[in-house]
Amino acid sequence: MSDNFFVVTGGPGAGKTSLITELARRGFHTIPESGRAVIREEMARGGDALPWADRMAYAERMLERDLRAHSAAQTLSGPVIFDRGIPDIMGYLTLCSLPVPPHVAAAAKAARYNARVFLAPFWDDIFAQDTERKQTRAEAEATCAVMRETYTALGYKITELPRADIASRADFVCKQLAN
Repeated sequence: MSDNFFVVTGGPGAGKTSLITELARRGFHTIPESGRAVIREEMARGGDALPWADRMAYAERMLERDLRAHSAAQTLSGPVIFDRGIPDIMGYLTLCSLPVPPHVAAAAKAARYNARVFLAPFWDDIFAQDTERKQTRAEAEATCAVMRETYTALGYKITELPRADIASRADFVCKQLAN
């Protein structure tokens, strides 16, 4: 387990990436979400490993990126904040009613993060869709619930982020990391 690896998870549009950006501004090492990167790459090359085309291929591409990021982060010192972790892929597949392949479950169990996982709860006031985030409010709420269940089942302890402005959320995370 990598005690200095911290995951921020939750549903889409809950402020995870904005929080990660603020933590990076404050000097933390951060790892971007793989899902958006895969979507951008696939759209640029006309591929179909997309959540609205081939969900299993999309999950496999995310797993490849997340495993590389987890490995590369081993060289970083101090806390490393991940915008989603490998267990998110299990949650995504579960949400899509797709089977979780054994190698995905094995990767989620082997590539560990700190036991404390930060969950950005669904927050209707800030939820918005865009060209890469096409989920509805109901899907965003369901995603948050599945991520909570997935991480808990893998033995992680959930720390819910406050529904507050970005600076206050970042202050909250910094205080938690100091404990």
